[in-house]
Amino acid sequence: MATRYFIAIPDPDAARGAGELAFTAHGAEAFARELQEALRDDHLFERWRATQDEPDEVDPLLGATDPTASVEGTQRETRVELVANTRLRGDVFKHRLRLLAGGAWELRDVRAG
Repeated sequence: MATRYFIAIPDPDAARGAGELAFTAHGAEAFARELQEALRDDHLFERWRATQDEPDEVDPLLGATDPTASVEGTQRETRVELVANTRLRGDVFKHRLRLLAGGAWELRDVRAG
């Protein structure tokens, strides 16, 4: 069953500055596209895993993907709001967001499919 996550990024500049794996997006649609790609394939996870001291010891479940994940973005003045629908576990979803945005995001609500 899919879960719908309602995310706010109050300061997109802070999210883009969250590290070497951070968002590069400008605008809500671009943020949505980058997050959707991070949920659908394992490229972001593999880039992160390669930076770990012991990559082979990283929990492979964190690399799970959801090829059907979808993300929509809305711009509200300077704030970006994202709605992500995915079958990924919550810890995997949050890990991807931390890689992309560091601590510059807020989980506003979570709802079943």
